[in-house]
Amino acid sequence: MSNCLSIVLAGGQGERLRPLTNERAKPAVPFGGHYRIVDFVLSNLINSGLHRIIVLTQFKADSLLRHMKHGWHLPPILDQFIDPVPAQMRTGNSWYKGSADAVYQNLHHVENHHADTVCVFGGDHIYRMDIRQMLMFHDRNNADVTVAAIPQPAESASSFGIIAAGDDWRMVDFEEKPSHPKPMPGDPSKALCSMGIYIFRTSILSEAVRADAESDRSEHDFGKNIIPSLFRTSKVMVYNFLDNKVPGLTERERSYWRDVGSIDQYWQSSMDLVSVSPTFNLYNNKWPIHTARDTNPPAKFVFADEASDRVGMATDSLVCDGVIISGGRINRSILSPNVRINSYSQVDESIIFDNVNVGRYSKIRRAIIDKDVDIPPNTVIGYDLEKDKKRFTVSPDGIVVIPKRAVLKPEK
Repeated sequence: MSNCLSIVLAGGQGERLRPLTNERAKPAVPFGGHYRIVDFVLSNLINSGLHRIIVLTQFKADSLLRHMKHGWHLPPILDQFIDPVPAQMRTGNSWYKGSADAVYQNLHHVENHHADTVCVFGGDHIYRMDIRQMLMFHDRNNADVTVAAIPQPAESASSFGIIAAGDDWRMVDFEEKPSHPKPMPGDPSKALCSMGIYIFRTSILSEAVRADAESDRSEHDFGKNIIPSLFRTSKVMVYNFLDNKVPGLTERERSYWRDVGSIDQYWQSSMDLVSVSPTFNLYNNKWPIHTARDTNPPAKFVFADEASDRVGMATDSLVCDGVIISGGRINRSILSPNVRINSYSQVDESIIFDNVNVGRYSKIRRAIIDKDVDIPPNTVIGYDLEKDKKRFTVSPDGIVVIPKRAVLKPEK
């Protein structure tokens, strides 16, 4: 693995996550209270012993760059690094046209580090994975390319890129979002969905993205263009994600992989964290999720006046440092650092980002509140969606989203 370079694609706009991505790239969106989405792929790489990483950024990268500067450092004296690389128009007068073009415009990094193997990862998924096991599978099969895939029920797999593999797990077909997905080897009830995780022999990657760059008809995307063009001419193997064994994971967690590409997916993935037996457990110290941390004081719960219903309490929730729950009630929610919940307020099934103040007697349900918002007293959110739609973004499943630094007027 000494000659392996990892590339994290972290320049996505995240259009379907608006307004959370109005001022930040999708990989920089907070998740799970303390973390950013990008922390999960970076943690998988670091925990797997892959310490030579470049992170390709583009759209609204300020928040992501600050986060990485604050918390992601490796010792260069050991030839270890996590280097954020902004888009630079190195090959012409255009920004990245797609994921393949992003790598094409940064091939000089691959050449400068003399890598013979390149791992390419999306920066916007939630999962745990020991990448060493995929690398061993890649080497054992003498593959040109290895693509990670996760089995999904065939009836619900049409929203993914679908891989067809032979009994030897060599790719024989690839279709983008087919209406009738082909079954996986050994289980006709399931289909193999591409996870956007690739391992390349460096020469194959270089040739493929260079050829793709010359095509005017290409969308310059790994899933849509590079992989479909390669499996016919190169040895492309398929790695079954369910074969991956991560220390500390329970059996029900092994299949956890989420694309938090929409507001509803983001909210549901967040709710996965707060159940009594979570399907994604943040408390696995054998495979920790690393991130940048501030020096905030501990969380604080105050008031226990049950007679007047002024009780500071939280149930089935994640409560970060710096939070003060001052006589309010929290249930199945995630409170990021420095949130304040004032007396007699109720927050249910909601995600509240940093530095939000919830005024007295407010009622919030199934909402996402971005940073630096002051919720006036007596505010009601999530109980009348038609009313909420006039002021905020409401997702198809009824999740109310309040953007960063929004100014809310007191309700009459």
